[in-house]
Amino acid sequence: MRDPLSDVIALLKPRTVFSKGISGAGRWAVRYASFGQPGFCAITKGRCRFAVDGEEPVILEEGDFLLLPATPAFTMGSIEPAPAVSIDPKTMVSTPDGEKRHGRPDGEPDMRQFGGYFSFDAPDASLFVSLLPRMIHVRGATRLTQLVHLLGDEARRADVGRDLILERYAEILLIEALRSVPAEQAPPGLLRGLADPRIALALQSMHAEIDRSWTVEALARLAAMSRSAFFERFRDTVGLRPMEYLMTWRMALAKDLLQRQDLSLDAVAEKIGYGSASTFSTAFSRHVGVPPGRFARTAAA
Repeated sequence: MRDPLSDVIALLKPRTVFSKGISGAGRWAVRYASFGQPGFCAITKGRCRFAVDGEEPVILEEGDFLLLPATPAFTMGSIEPAPAVSIDPKTMVSTPDGEKRHGRPDGEPDMRQFGGYFSFDAPDASLFVSLLPRMIHVRGATRLTQLVHLLGDEARRADVGRDLILERYAEILLIEALRSVPAEQAPPGLLRGLADPRIALALQSMHAEIDRSWTVEALARLAAMSRSAFFERFRDTVGLRPMEYLMTWRMALAKDLLQRQDLSLDAVAEKIGYGSASTFSTAFSRHVGVPPGRFARTAAA
């Protein structure tokens, strides 16, 4: 069976945009504006206070890992509260080397972390990101911390193959973080769906045989459930209706195939389960808003 989580991460095509060390000493606080990209950090020394707008603050400690699949506005600072200084996270890209220091400028820092953010190259990344938890906080994340350091080391190099290695590190980091989330803590979405054995079987089957003429009845039989019970359970755990998820995944694959510029519309249609190019074109236009041919030309441009 295919692994839907790995499929989705591979299709999202994560790229490392920015990463660097951050430290703080004394009383300090910084506020970052929302920018929608997946952000991450690993605490390598001390503690800090972290608060996403509208939610209770959490204390991040040495060994902790944090991932925000679509980074909202947040405030980070010393354990002792302090007035926050506003920072645009994208302005930090202009100084990618070294370490960004907050609070008291001299002496040994109380807190040190390594963090950054990715971009996703997939055209409809936001839809799949919406199926992931808003915030992932993992304590004692030794493997994730090691991955963050490897990613940072590679980002500072200029060797042949750097971009490909960074892409693979980013994929591994995201998968490792997502599978660290306890099933009972996952909100409705892909992680909760994969934690339910019956719904997971349906998801895995759709990904393994995307070209099959799936129906809710067929998926329900596969899950050994009645049609109505399966429909409600899938919707409640994944957050999408079964055929809505199938259509979303098919169209995401179609976009990826069309961007490659080496397949005819008939070939793309066949790969994702449509009997003809015209049927596929109608479905694609309805779902995406433009015909597949125009989408492919725009992607090429």
